[in-house]
Amino acid sequence: MFYDDDADLHKLDGKTVAIIGYGSQGHAHALNLRDSGVDVVVGLRSGSASVAKAEAHGLRVAEPADAASQGDLVMVLAPDELHGQIWDGGLKDGIAPGNVLAFGHGFSIHYGEIVAPPEVDVVLIAPKGPGHLVRRQYQDGSGVPCLVAVAQDASGDALGIALAYAKGIGGTRGGVIETTFKDETETDLFGEQAVLCGGVTELVRAGYETLTEAGYDERLAYFEVLHELKLIVDLMYEKGISGMRYSISNTAEYGDMTRGTRIIGEETRAAMKQVLSEIQSGDFAREWIAENRAGQENFLRMRSEQAGHQVETVGSELRAQMDWIDTEWQE
Repeated sequence: MFYDDDADLHKLDGKTVAIIGYGSQGHAHALNLRDSGVDVVVGLRSGSASVAKAEAHGLRVAEPADAASQGDLVMVLAPDELHGQIWDGGLKDGIAPGNVLAFGHGFSIHYGEIVAPPEVDVVLIAPKGPGHLVRRQYQDGSGVPCLVAVAQDASGDALGIALAYAKGIGGTRGGVIETTFKDETETDLFGEQAVLCGGVTELVRAGYETLTEAGYDERLAYFEVLHELKLIVDLMYEKGISGMRYSISNTAEYGDMTRGTRIIGEETRAAMKQVLSEIQSGDFAREWIAENRAGQENFLRMRSEQAGHQVETVGSELRAQMDWIDTEWQE
């Protein structure tokens, strides 16, 4: 683990960092670096709705290729599926020998969507949390832990520069783990697909449907399988699984240990291994890249269909009465 004392922010002195993209991670990285005293320029298409947001935050904005030309370190934080298009659309022309090309996720380097020139450093700085948390914890004086990796070390100091960047966004306050582009990419995709997103959302929908099909009130079902999930996840986040079990009732703990393995059994574990195999082989990456090149027709159809599920409708109505819940994402 690397912490503040292991990183030298002065390695970014006199350098300009170009942040390509101003979404969840992009805005957090840009603002945290700016507040750490680093010169920042944001790369956005002139028609992007994010231009006004970045300028309102007092940041300099330029077209992606122009921002890259100004940057000594270029951090690509646009969506994964756009990396190849942005790179071929002019970003690569702004990367000069001696520059540092950085990423918040290893997808496009690991799967060959971007092939960097040999005379630049290629590094990964990946906070293990969403951008709003990266920003908020930095402002609170703490930080979200990060992963760092080096795919190409042309300067001989790529790791030191990556750690300086991690310090600039607050990552060394929480701790930084060194890894590889391969391991970060494959474990990140697996976590999203099998547990954090794919696994959890299907488990919630299955639980909701089981209760409502058995005749229980849809609002009661929503609270039991979705709303209270935050309570359990927060306990696990703070105390681990054993700490969560300590905090719940004995009845809940007994049900957890005796019934959980009936829900997540050998069939689920076999499916997880298959999902991991598709990530390792590149099958998932090829499928996702092909989906984007075909215009995202299936992706958009599935998004629309699943947004119409009853648990979404009921949940939206209930959350509208909870004025303490932030609904800014819907704007």
